[in-house]
Amino acid sequence: MGTTSSGIALTPVKHDASALKAALQEVDRLHLRRVRRTVEAFPVPGSRAEIIIDGRRLVDFCSNDYLGLAREPSIAAAMSEAAIRLGCGSGASHLVTGHGSEHQKLEEELAAFTGRERALLFSTGYMANLAAVSTLADRGEVVVLDRLNHASLIDGTLLSGARFSRYAHGDAADAERVLKEHRGTATVLATDGVFSMAGDFARLPTLARLARAHHAWFIVDDAHGLGVLGATGRGILEHFELDATEVPVLVGTLGKAFGSFGAFIAGSKDLIELLIQKARTYIYTTALPQPVAAATRKALELVQKDSWRRERVLALTNRFRAAARQLDMQLGHSDTPIQPVILGSAEAALHAQNALLEAGFRVVAIRPPTVPKGTARLRISLSAAHTEAQVDALVEVLGRACAQAPQKTEAHG
Repeated sequence: MGTTSSGIALTPVKHDASALKAALQEVDRLHLRRVRRTVEAFPVPGSRAEIIIDGRRLVDFCSNDYLGLAREPSIAAAMSEAAIRLGCGSGASHLVTGHGSEHQKLEEELAAFTGRERALLFSTGYMANLAAVSTLADRGEVVVLDRLNHASLIDGTLLSGARFSRYAHGDAADAERVLKEHRGTATVLATDGVFSMAGDFARLPTLARLARAHHAWFIVDDAHGLGVLGATGRGILEHFELDATEVPVLVGTLGKAFGSFGAFIAGSKDLIELLIQKARTYIYTTALPQPVAAATRKALELVQKDSWRRERVLALTNRFRAAARQLDMQLGHSDTPIQPVILGSAEAALHAQNALLEAGFRVVAIRPPTVPKGTARLRISLSAAHTEAQVDALVEVLGRACAQAPQKTEAHG
């Protein structure tokens, strides 16, 4: 038997068809099979939090569209206009002929938005994290990571050839212990800013101090904070009042609060230049289509102008938490639009997911290895596109679904 990073035992896949079938049967036995659903259509434009799957109209409570911008007409218009003017594809990598005027303008605007000298666009947040870690870490060195960091930060370490050492989730004291243990070889400290499956914050002020004290690069992936947190939506660094000196490497994604697609790294001009020279996930891939960059520029404008979106999603988050607490639901320690409802076993999480689906709500059960064994959950995601009535109805059904879910628990891995 093999094991995943979360300690889940799975049958190793041999080179024959029967082994493939056995591996899938093992996934089913553990209630861990992932099922892909096709979104067939979106209802009328005014119902931006609803989707149609298998002919059913569902309220979507699992999207990362925190500000309700993914179907904003003005953003779609910006993309459409750019496609007519510039074409749909970039045709080559940024270093050949793929880097266009919309890319350049967006990079400059993202640098200004984040208070950095330069920014560099990537096709996905996964690719951006791989680039950041693999460029700044090398063989013989150690990358220090939070135990619940996104998989891309781990994979970036593997790509670099460095080793990684993880500290207990959210435990800055344990991070200090690990840094001291690897004094002289720990060259990178990397963390999510907001953890995607828990919604809680990294202890950034303390981690920034530790990184400086140990002469390590500090990388913060603020995929789920940018656009949502901070007085002006500039993310978790604004929330903690941290600047580019304290956090020299900032990674952000554009497919969540910005409602578009892609990602970026922001930092000093020399950091960005080094990434252009060394980052394999930047050099060896086709550039993001310019219409996507044009749409993101419009989204960035709205993020800064429409503060009501940020205020609304945070108000709905508070409303959800207050109502869920009245029903004694086991919530995570999150004040962000990411609201995990912990159910323990994968079977219980799937049962609750299916009950919500029957009631007209799309919520996905998150199970190992995405989260540690014994902490399977429903990941509720709030959006400015939701209504108060939708949130209230969700809580009512969720309360019944959690109460009726199988009570079997699993030991932590």
